[in-house]
Amino acid sequence: MNELWVIVPAYNEEHGIAGTLSALAGQRDRDFTLLVVDNNSTDATVKVVRDFADTHPGLRIEVITELRKGTGAAADTGMRHAIAAGATRLARTDADCLPAPDWTARIRAAFDSGLRLISGQLIPRTDEGVRLRDRVVILVALEVASLFGKFRPGNRDPRYLGPYVMTPGCNMAITAELYEAAGGFPRTAIEELHEDRALVNAVRMLTTEYGLRRDVRVYGSNRRVRAWGVRKTLAWYADHRYKPELVDIR
Repeated sequence: MNELWVIVPAYNEEHGIAGTLSALAGQRDRDFTLLVVDNNSTDATVKVVRDFADTHPGLRIEVITELRKGTGAAADTGMRHAIAAGATRLARTDADCLPAPDWTARIRAAFDSGLRLISGQLIPRTDEGVRLRDRVVILVALEVASLFGKFRPGNRDPRYLGPYVMTPGCNMAITAELYEAAGGFPRTAIEELHEDRALVNAVRMLTTEYGLRRDVRVYGSNRRVRAWGVRKTLAWYADHRYKPELVDIR
């Protein structure tokens, strides 16, 4: 059993997940198992994944189901399933994201350098009809959020061993032993808690062997920007200061 597993939580992603699967099938380093965690979808997400697996026999793909709603719950189920199957290294992206072709290769190199948790670079996708100006605003906002996250009261505690590093759930990797030691992703829904922030802060209680790697790149969806606009999207990511009626934008 190979050591690296890629976990992809998915909820009602029948129209977008094929792009994510294609990006993973196109990795230069394909020595990994891909695990899609269906979060009780009501559409054809699972069929799309199984059909893709049938036409790409060279890529190891598994599908499991998590009935409890939430990216945290689905991602945690996937991580623990992979660990039980023998995974020692875990990576996560989301079902509306496009990992760069060297994503898994760069993750492997970052692990080999001694990191136990890897925070990757999140870049807005360019294929969704969002204006360049808005994509630039999002990029700048991510950099500002990363900087000011170091000073945010919730990220400051004398028990932390190292500085805060913004770690997007859609572009991160962690060793299996550290994931279990840190308690894993909180089994929550996305509107309840940013599970990626909770995990990185738990890791900071245990080790300094984590860090940002800008060469680990994932292109993330702008669909919230299209639906809510830039200002409300930024407010959503800033501790859910914007509370939309519909969270699961598709």
